[in-house]
Amino acid sequence: MTVESTAARSDARRSGTGGMRATQAATGRAAGNGTAEAPEAATAAGTPGKAAAKTSRKPAAESTGGTGGTKGAGKTTRKAPAKSAAKAAAKAPAKGRAPAKAPAKASAKARGSAKARTRAPGDGPGQPEPELVQLLTPEGERVTHPDYDVDLSAEEIQGLYRDMVLTRRFDAEATALQRQGELGLWASLLGQEAAQIGSGRALRPDDYVFPTYREHGVAWCRDVDPTMLLGMFRGVNNGGWDPNTNNFHLYTIVIGSQVLHATGYAMGVAKDGADSAVIAYFGDGASSQGDVAEAFTFSAVYNAPVVFFCQNNQWAISEPTERQSRVPIYQRAQGFGFPGVRVDGNDVLACLAVTKAAVERARAGEGPMLIEAFTYRMGAHTTSDDPTRYRSDEERTEWEAKDPIQRLRVYLESAGLADDAFFAGVEEESEAMGRHVREAIRTMPDPDTMAIFENAYADGHALVDEERAQFASYLASFADSDSQEGR
Repeated sequence: MTVESTAARSDARRSGTGGMRATQAATGRAAGNGTAEAPEAATAAGTPGKAAAKTSRKPAAESTGGTGGTKGAGKTTRKAPAKSAAKAAAKAPAKGRAPAKAPAKASAKARGSAKARTRAPGDGPGQPEPELVQLLTPEGERVTHPDYDVDLSAEEIQGLYRDMVLTRRFDAEATALQRQGELGLWASLLGQEAAQIGSGRALRPDDYVFPTYREHGVAWCRDVDPTMLLGMFRGVNNGGWDPNTNNFHLYTIVIGSQVLHATGYAMGVAKDGADSAVIAYFGDGASSQGDVAEAFTFSAVYNAPVVFFCQNNQWAISEPTERQSRVPIYQRAQGFGFPGVRVDGNDVLACLAVTKAAVERARAGEGPMLIEAFTYRMGAHTTSDDPTRYRSDEERTEWEAKDPIQRLRVYLESAGLADDAFFAGVEEESEAMGRHVREAIRTMPDPDTMAIFENAYADGHALVDEERAQFASYLASFADSDSQEGR
């Protein structure tokens, strides 16, 4: 598979209104379109320098259906009939771009001409960032947002940094252990630390979490022993922790099913009259599953107190996001009758602020909400995957410049919120965690091999007894073989 996508989205499919304005539009309150001009959106999203914005205009100009252009052109074409708008889009000058609300014919022509582009805006080198909630730019500059913000102490921000560093170190050790044959498989979260730590720290202890198989940072926030996560991937337990102890459900391997589980649990929470919230994590690829659509339907109809947290890391294994959705994922919520918002998934402060607002909204009885954390999977889908076969090194290099941990460190240093002693202490703690994880996995006891036959039936069963005896005989054959070789 080549890196070039034959179904690259137009700018119009990646633009839209974020923040509470989208919330208000979906719930019937006053809202504006809020679609930003392309250069303004790039600046608001923290794209470094004007040069990047200028570079991004050329590919957009080649497509006749992008978002933005001059304000005058936008006003003229919005009111034109479908045929006139289509002709206007086809004859648009090189520097102009059609508005986000172009009619169907114009959009079809835009899709055709967009095939020459490699990725959609915000997905590839030199492209402007999509509109999203951001409180910390890639350069580590603190900015504000009119609808979402947090007021944290220096210690709290230091805590977020520590969480991300330790989570990354644990993830790195797990990947290395898999390469050494200690784990059967591992799904890395590299690059997604801010989305997980920010959202995880926004939750109360009585909130309930339904993860996929990659939420190692959320598990950390819920005080789940990291070595418990390794047990499942080593094949010595079925999860290893009691979900009700930390209100953190077992990892779910089946794609998207946990979103239905979360919705049903949230419906039960509402019937119990509790004021807690439920959050379900899933990826951009899982958004194509029918289970997710069914969960959206039920949650909306029953006004369930659930937050859907989609970590859009750009790739569903080797399939890019544009092959999962014709519109930005967060905009899907509008079709189901609840709000959606896109947040910078590499900005831990923004992820914290948006998730906190969403769960508080759910607790207040205002129903579900969809959060799309726009981030990037820096590593492989799992350790059985080779991402070099389907994506470019340039793409990863661009996203490395938006590293969530480095971004927060720059802010801590520039704002004088942490000194060298703090960073050295976190690094030392990180090394200690690495040693602990290595020792724990190598000394983890194997389970009782015959335990698989226990508790299949309450009163036992003749067929199970027969299978147990056959398996015991099979295992004994290995012991007999070893003893003969020893002689």
